[in-house]
Amino acid sequence: MNITVYLGANEGNAPTLKSAVRELGTWIGESGNALVYGGSKAGLMGELAESVLMAGFEYDAITRLIVTKDMPERKTKMMELGDAFIAFPGGTGTLEEISEVMSCSALEMLKAPCILYNLNGYYDGLKALLEHMIDMGLSTLEKQSRIYFVSDLAEIR
Repeated sequence: MNITVYLGANEGNAPTLKSAVRELGTWIGESGNALVYGGSKAGLMGELAESVLMAGFEYDAITRLIVTKDMPERKTKMMELGDAFIAFPGGTGTLEEISEVMSCSALEMLKAPCILYNLNGYYDGLKALLEHMIDMGLSTLEKQSRIYFVSDLAEIR
């Protein structure tokens, strides 16, 4: 399975980010899944990729580099390649990318799970907003049925 992970090229300032992203990468590598990500060696992206490699994943599969002409093409390619989508805590780019996955899921253009890794409550505000959309009649439980909030790796496995 190809697991597309959205996350930042920054490290952040919470010590749990680095250990949690390395745990995620180790699981991806050890489980035989393939990682699809933004390609940076910096910050959390670099930590994720390195941990997948160190877990013994087939080297050629993770180092395939796909160069795109711009961000829209990059986002499309990452969605095409993904069988499941995880948003690790990240910045506005992470939010923008996972929002597109959520929209495509709601429109039934994607049937894959959309997982928000809610480490230490990071995505609590987004969860409340999605619930508010339903309360206001602007979304439905059905449209959000493939969106999952998980607090740790055990809930992803």
